[in-house]
Amino acid sequence: MFTPDKPQNYFLSQVHQPFFLSGVIFAIIVMVMFMLGYKGILPLQVDAALFHSYSLIYVVFTQFFTGFIFTTFPRFCQSEVIGKSYYLRTWFVQQAGAVLFLLGSVFSSELMYLGVTVLLMANIAIVYKLREIYTNTPEAMRHDPKWILVGFFMGLFAHFLYLLALAGIDGSAVAIGLNLYLVFVTFAVGQRMVPFFSHSFAEKNEKFVPAVFGALVVKVIAVDFDLSYLEIVVDIALGLLILMEIRRWKLPWKGSPAILQILHVSLYWLVIALLLGGMERLAEVLGNLNFMQMGVHMLALGFVTTMLIGFGTRVTLGHSGQPPHADSTTLKIFYLLQAVVLGRILFSVVMGAGFNMFWMFDLSITLWLLLFIFWSVRFGPVLFSGKKL
Repeated sequence: MFTPDKPQNYFLSQVHQPFFLSGVIFAIIVMVMFMLGYKGILPLQVDAALFHSYSLIYVVFTQFFTGFIFTTFPRFCQSEVIGKSYYLRTWFVQQAGAVLFLLGSVFSSELMYLGVTVLLMANIAIVYKLREIYTNTPEAMRHDPKWILVGFFMGLFAHFLYLLALAGIDGSAVAIGLNLYLVFVTFAVGQRMVPFFSHSFAEKNEKFVPAVFGALVVKVIAVDFDLSYLEIVVDIALGLLILMEIRRWKLPWKGSPAILQILHVSLYWLVIALLLGGMERLAEVLGNLNFMQMGVHMLALGFVTTMLIGFGTRVTLGHSGQPPHADSTTLKIFYLLQAVVLGRILFSVVMGAGFNMFWMFDLSITLWLLLFIFWSVRFGPVLFSGKKL
């Protein structure tokens, strides 16, 4: 007797779909929790700033990273795609860990540590699969995949350190997680994909990526040991180095599709974040000021989030059989993201200048929430059901 095949769940049919959609949902949830925790309305089992950094890096951004890298890394390495059973198991473990961590952050420190442990297991599964693919890659194609894998290993190392940081034992997890994982992985992917999409004919400089990684290692050391002037020098020197390399690529702006221009803007946010971040740090040291981590937020919002919005939108549309172009609605979302970045910068400036305008904290978070709500309304149906726009 003939038995028809069970219809596939479209939402789970491609690796990026569940990771992207859950990443958007958690981007809203964790920011609301942070805002309420920071104000003392929601009692947290951990310092609000530590909750903020960990939840964004491993509950939100890692979801987007996994969906994108599980899609593109096999292509970089000319490998078979990652099997559905593997990426779904990884996704389910990530969601379980995220829920346990968030519930534990409010109700039980033991539950919170369990959530971090489960998320760490998912992280290990991600890195294991990437390494497995990399070991079977032809030698001639290993340069960019190697450095992407290095970034993921740094993220795994920082994830372990966060277990210690949440217990008050170690303080280096944030610097490593931000610089050597979040920023470096985004950079390692961007420096490969953006010139390729832009049809840049500049010869590849294979010393560029390791030089950036080395500089970020020095930056982490400077941050951990409070070597402020070394951190300033590294930020400014690295910003200038990246700027010169981007200019060498001769990325075309005029006539480029809007979705590509978004990626170009993200690269320049990296330069701006490093240069202004160095100047901001200098002002803090000389003037005994506090700009509320302005440089960190320019990196995380201006560079990482803009790059993820660009790549995420492109992958979402392209893998649903639609032209990966940014229409007027997508551009409005991109403009809103720039408002998020500028709003956070302005908040840092007014607070550093001594003005009591803390309402701007609420404004910057509200803009973040609107950004992900609008993106999910626009592209959520595409991820969930393949809706044609």
